[in-house]
Amino acid sequence: MNKGDIIQIKVDKYAFEGKGIGKIEADNPLDNAEPDSFIVFVNAYPGDTVSAKIKKLKKSYAEASVEEIITPSSKRVQPRCKYFGTCGGCKQQDLDYHQQTDYKQEQVEDIFKHDGGFSRFNIEKILPSENIFYYRNKMEFSFSELQWLTAIDDKTVSNKGFFVGLHVPNNFEKILDIEECFLQSELSAHILNFSREFFIKRNISIYNTKIHSGYLRNLIVRQAQKTNDLMINLVTFEENESLMKEYVTAITNKFPEITTIINNISKKKASIAVGDYEIVYHGSGFIYDKIGNYKFRISANSFFQTNTIQAENLYNLALEYVDLKGDEIIYDLYSGAGTISIYVSEFAKEVYGFETVESSIYDAKANLELNKIENVSFVQADLYKTFLPFTNVLPKPDVVILDPPRGGMHRITVKDVLLLQPKKIVYVSCNPSTQVRDTKIFVEGGYKLVKIRPVDMFPHTYHIENVALLVK
Repeated sequence: MNKGDIIQIKVDKYAFEGKGIGKIEADNPLDNAEPDSFIVFVNAYPGDTVSAKIKKLKKSYAEASVEEIITPSSKRVQPRCKYFGTCGGCKQQDLDYHQQTDYKQEQVEDIFKHDGGFSRFNIEKILPSENIFYYRNKMEFSFSELQWLTAIDDKTVSNKGFFVGLHVPNNFEKILDIEECFLQSELSAHILNFSREFFIKRNISIYNTKIHSGYLRNLIVRQAQKTNDLMINLVTFEENESLMKEYVTAITNKFPEITTIINNISKKKASIAVGDYEIVYHGSGFIYDKIGNYKFRISANSFFQTNTIQAENLYNLALEYVDLKGDEIIYDLYSGAGTISIYVSEFAKEVYGFETVESSIYDAKANLELNKIENVSFVQADLYKTFLPFTNVLPKPDVVILDPPRGGMHRITVKDVLLLQPKKIVYVSCNPSTQVRDTKIFVEGGYKLVKIRPVDMFPHTYHIENVALLVK
């Protein structure tokens, strides 16, 4: 077998990040020996028989891409979106949702048992999302002069013009120019299409990363799910007050549901939708959303759980795991805008949130005031270095709640938590692989993994949240 070969293979297992696994039986030249099994990873589902092209060839496995589905799995469904298969937003919209959650459950179990080597712990049934469409409260669209086209002479080509939409996987220049998306509301798509036509009619330039010039960079729509607030955040390379005022007048007349409009100005060369500073052109510059009984202020660049409704279920699960009695001291690491700290505050004596990003601390303190919370404090600390000096004047924690980014915790931070010796650790993670890595260190440091439960925050994607309880 060589790179570029076309093979036929039946997929019988599902691996992390949506890779199907099939085996090729190769006859062993030794007499009376069992045939060897050669593993092939391919972007297909268990039950599929596919024709696939070898893209990468290693000694013990190969990676391939599907050329044709010969016999489809019985779990396949018709995707709702016409852009599915090209757009990078949804990866599994052609798979029955119940099967999606079953596979995610299997992935998390396999990571903890196979990669982590854990055996004596309880694995609870995955918590599915209540909404599988229109569940996102934030969508980030990009402007580009290069469009991604598909199915033209079996090749993908680019076309120059004015486009706004979503990136295709592994390409940061070409944009899939979309008219609709089923992840956020229909209103969000109408705002996208109106904005496209508004700027095309005025021949407004698009920022080019190579020559470092142009105006438009990103359009971000944030829509609260528990209130009626809606934010438009237009990211541009430079200021243009007269154009922004014209845009604000036009779009608010068309969509009176919009409550605030912000212009973030970014001089960065990198394609990051965060400005160096912002100008508020309409409304307060914030929107407000609720998780449970608590209201949270959301600024243009602050982090907030993207699936608001499922976030409440996630936090309730974390509360169930921590099983508070009312007299505990809690440390909340990677506290962001303070959502978890505030959510658990009524069940604890005191809560201390630790966060690296200054703007998040600012948002968190505003949320304390908004909810009239008096037993929570926030500390700005570098969680990539030791945060222990900040704890010298604080009471020691009974419980530590962790919710780090996808890369997981820094080893120093893991060791800091071990030195604090809390009775319980509740670890919320958006990446079970890094969660297992950190959990192994906690277990080596004297903790026991009691139970885990996956939570599906992002239907039709590979992403999976997982909550783990460790006790001293």
